[in-house]
Order: sequence, then C-alpha cells, then structure tokens
Amino acid sequence: MARPRIKDVARQAGVSEKTVSNVINDYVHVSDRTRRAVQEAIEHLGYKVNLAGRHLRQGRTGIIALVVPELDVPYFAELARHVIREAEQRSLTVLIHQTGADRDHELAALAGFGSTFVDGVILSPLALTADDLRDRAGAPPTVLLGELLEEGADHVAIDNEKAARQATEHLIGLGRRTILAVGGRDDAGLGTAEARTRGYRAALTEAGIPFDPAALLPVTSFRMPDGADAVASALHRGARPDALLCFNDQLALGALRALHEQGLRVPEDVAVIGFDDVEGGRFSVPTLSTVAPDKAAVAKVAVELLQLRMDEAAGSATAEAAVPDVRSPQDLVVAHRLVLRESTEGRVRS
Repeated sequence: MARPRIKDVARQAGVSEKTVSNVINDYVHVSDRTRRAVQEAIEHLGYKVNLAGRHLRQGRTGIIALVVPELDVPYFAELARHVIREAEQRSLTVLIHQTGADRDHELAALAGFGSTFVDGVILSPLALTADDLRDRAGAPPTVLLGELLEEGADHVAIDNEKAARQATEHLIGLGRRTILAVGGRDDAGLGTAEARTRGYRAALTEAGIPFDPAALLPVTSFRMPDGADAVASALHRGARPDALLCFNDQLALGALRALHEQGLRVPEDVAVIGFDDVEGGRFSVPTLSTVAPDKAAVAKVAVELLQLRMDEAAGSATAEAAVPDVRSPQDLVVAHRLVLRESTEGRVRS
C-alpha cells in the first residue's frame, strides 16, 4: 500500500494542500474546525510527516551531533538520554559520536566531520585548547559542555569549582581533616579536574587546613579501575585519609572497592563523596554521596542554545526575538546540588 501524501490528507479533509501544510506546521491562522478535520484525516490515513524533506527544504538535515569522550561512562550515557529527549521535541535527530578524548577526533567534530550532514554540534571536549576554537570559519554551530576553554564560545556547565568546594566543606563539616582528592590536578589548566581542584583547595584554606600536594591523586582516566588503583597506591604509600573527594562517581565506586579490600569502613573510617549522581551510586554498598548536576537542565539548555544558533545561521529572525543578544557567545551555568547518602552520612537506623 502506497504511503499517504499531503494531497491524500487534503482530499480526505476537503481542504487544500496548503491548509494541510499550515496545520502540520502549527500555523495559528487556521480555524479549530478545519484543524480538527485535517487532524482526523491524518489519523485516519496514518499520514507521517516527512521530517527529512521539511529540513532539506529549509536548507538543513535535521541532524545534530552529541560528541562525548566515552560512551560507556554512565554520566555521558545518562546525559545522552536527556539530549535525545530534548531534540525529539524539536524534530531533531541526534547522532552520537565518541572521541576517546583524542584531539584529532574532537577537531573533526568541531569542523562538523568535514561534511554538511550535521546542522549543529554539542561537544564535550577534553583535548581541545582555546586556540582550536578561534578559527572555525565554515564550521557548524557548536555548544561546548564542561569547562570553558574560550570566552568566544557558547558553553553550558555547572559551576565545578563551587560544587567541589561545597562537597569538601561537607566533609570538613563531618570533622574530616585528611581529605584526598581522587582525580585532582594542581596546575593552571582550564579543565574540569583543575576547576574542582581549585574548589577543593579553597575549602581547605577557608577551614585553616594546610594543603598537601600529596593529597592530590591524579588519574589517567575517570573510571572505576583508576579510582581503585589511585586509592590503593596511596594507602600502600602510607596515606591515612579520613575522607575522599572523588572527581566523579566512577572514581568513587572504585575507591570504595579499594577501601573495602584494605579493611577500611565507609564512612566510619573514611567518608567518600563523588560527582555526577549516576545510577550505580544509588545501589552501591554503601550508597554514594555525590554532587548531582541537573543533567536534564544541561541537555535542555544546550539543545535550546544550539537551536538558536542554527536558526541564526539559517538567517531566521526567531533567534533574535528569543534572545536579544544571541550573537554574543553565551556562558550558561546550570544548577547542581549535594545528594548525601550512606558513604558520608552513614546508615539511617530505625
């Protein structure tokens, strides 16, 4: 059976093809009676809107790319679900790409993969530098996630420095004084780890606790084995922490294993807090305290901003109507909160 077309819907509803198009595109100047007739005809015939054709007529593909370092890191998997949901509400399809934190792959994403098949890119970079972002002539609209690399770039993130400071203050408030930062990096870089390290150090300074460079436990990647190895190595070197600030939940879950293998109790001997509020932390033993970014808000704000940039690139007047200073790069901060569970608070006894 042939797929129904707009002219079939028009014939069924007794209206013109233009009227059907107006209803499909939610044009306001259509009477309720006519709109109902068209919608009933669409439902009766099983007509499906040809989104690809609509986008192509607008000079677009209707495809955006979400580009992340690693697909199997739970934070990015959970974020991708939210991005896809937001994109679907705008009739956009999401292509998901993994860079492996490789600069060449990130540059390729920044350039739209050397083709015109994506209308825009949401990119979480780890290897790019500010210089990489300055010369982007001909590149598709791009919104960056994570730490801000360049003031001239659109950017969406939580306040990582503030979040790490609050998490450290929570540990200090529990009476902990020997706090190791798993994933910490004490250099002048612009990445997430550097921002969280600054927050950690600020909290120590405010509490009058001397900073010990040996308390920073750098890792190769932010995965469970790296967290376990970093904590185990520190313990073997003689470190005796009473708390761990882990720079993501994967590191924290690995740290829990290393502490368990050394016979240390959490939180009685060592309190542990992570970042990201991934599902695994809600089912670990003990359950994991964490900094919870509003992932749904990150996705919503990033997709909305990217849509504005794509409209602007297509010459749409709606972009400026929605955001008066849309031509100015946006640095948007999304909320976060501390979620306190058993790894710092202990088990609630009835």
